[in-house]
Amino acid sequence: MIEHVAEPGWIDVEHYLTDVVVRPDPAHKRALTSAAEAGMPQIEVAPNAGKLLKMLVQLSGAKHVLEIGTLAGFSSIWMAQGLPDDGRLVTCEYLQKHADVARANVDAAGVGHKVDIRVGAALDTLPTLVGEESFDFVFIDADKENDANYLDWAIRLGRPGTVIVIDNVIWDGSILEPSRDEVNAPGIVKALEMLGQDPRLDATAIQTVGSKGWDGFAIARVR
Repeated sequence: MIEHVAEPGWIDVEHYLTDVVVRPDPAHKRALTSAAEAGMPQIEVAPNAGKLLKMLVQLSGAKHVLEIGTLAGFSSIWMAQGLPDDGRLVTCEYLQKHADVARANVDAAGVGHKVDIRVGAALDTLPTLVGEESFDFVFIDADKENDANYLDWAIRLGRPGTVIVIDNVIWDGSILEPSRDEVNAPGIVKALEMLGQDPRLDATAIQTVGSKGWDGFAIARVR
């Protein structure tokens, strides 16, 4: 497992942008605090990335969002805030204890009526969504080993025009040397190759630096 190290300057800039531009509300701060109090891993997206997800949901005109990887509901809150009041976000969380924290957080944020938390392995949950309304926007931020499997499901559960975002696609540069993290990096590489080669997708990927170290995200559109 790679240790993601952030340079102090990166973090200072992120904090500045968060305070001056992003301006999280108390609901976002509550989600971060509750996660720490519950002993959950501090692997949620940074606030500027959460706000980006909210804006992408709005810009895409999404009404039906799928999230793979809930944790404490920090990104869920951002995306649900970007949905219209009759919108719906289905989020998949592996652990019940994490789902319980997330439920309290989305409810406290006033977006609980939009959020449907499904507990269990996502690869078991996703097939149960077949036949429901297609998703307009999908955010993938779970176990990296299954990124390509999640991407395939995102396409299958989407429609032409569906926007897909995958987090953590740089993984401290290990995509160039997957042996540095034999658990996660190969799965990320497989998903990146799929993004570039699958005829169903048009995609790009962006590097980022910040409190999460050297990382990035991919964004795709279903053709």
